[in-house]
Amino acid sequence: MTGSENHYKVIIVGSGPAGWTAAIYTARANLSPLLLQGIQPGGQLTMTTEVENYPGFPDGIMGPDLMENFQNQAKRFGTKVVYDTVTDVDFTSKPFKITADEGSYTADTVIIATGASAQWLGLEAEQKLMGRGVSSCATCDGAFFREKPVLVVGGGDTALEEANFLTRFSSKVTIVHRRDALRGSKIMQDRAMKNPKIDFLWDTTIEDIKGETSVTSVIAKNVKTGEVTEIPTSAVFVAIGHKPNTDLFKDKLDLLPNGYLKVRAGSTHTNIPGVYACGDVIDHHYRQAITAAGTGCMAAIDAERYIEALEEAEA
Repeated sequence: MTGSENHYKVIIVGSGPAGWTAAIYTARANLSPLLLQGIQPGGQLTMTTEVENYPGFPDGIMGPDLMENFQNQAKRFGTKVVYDTVTDVDFTSKPFKITADEGSYTADTVIIATGASAQWLGLEAEQKLMGRGVSSCATCDGAFFREKPVLVVGGGDTALEEANFLTRFSSKVTIVHRRDALRGSKIMQDRAMKNPKIDFLWDTTIEDIKGETSVTSVIAKNVKTGEVTEIPTSAVFVAIGHKPNTDLFKDKLDLLPNGYLKVRAGSTHTNIPGVYACGDVIDHHYRQAITAAGTGCMAAIDAERYIEALEEAEA
């Protein structure tokens, strides 16, 4: 351990539910963590409107408000928060070195909570109507569209799973796919094909999404005929995949084949002792705020125990 000004026992990279939870737990353990917020403070929840499935808020809460609560709680216990984006890491020697846009830091432990980013269609309307009918999470937002028609864009397992889930609420779910055959697993294809509330729009891309304060329709184009049509809908669920924010850690930490950080089963340990990962950067299955927060707690406890072992060894 070192006593330099920019040295911390714990540095947390990322500020979604996982990062803030890790900060709350490490701060309450008197570890005085530093949290580097990154380019999207608050993570994906800041792009949502009302969150109804996070425990403790029976009337729901706006996504940005929930993240502000997380932040205030972390600060209350002594977390130092810096709005800075990490550009490089060095885990080859102790203490670990973190380089960011505004400065450099060292740490005894690092908790990575950089999350994942939904892949979008690249339409300007997606940003305008995000949380107002444009979504990448049926579990989060499906219940807002009870007895209303919705679209799901994609052809893989994620799109099929989202579509099946949405039939619990929506009057009709149309899967829009740019090809003439699905890419998803056979069992998921069969399930979707047999669901009477699911229709398919083949060989079709979404060219635009219409609506002022909420989604009202999409402009769809058949890629084989060139025909353009306007399709009324209350929501567009984009299910073409998520990309974990792990570019920074390539060749520095072990990754899974799909690009997510690899951690030891049942823990948040990466392949480097003292470096932990939590939240959506390790989770390609659940991707929920509550599961991210849970692994943030795990990472904090793993880091705390590592530091205790270091201090005992130095005593």
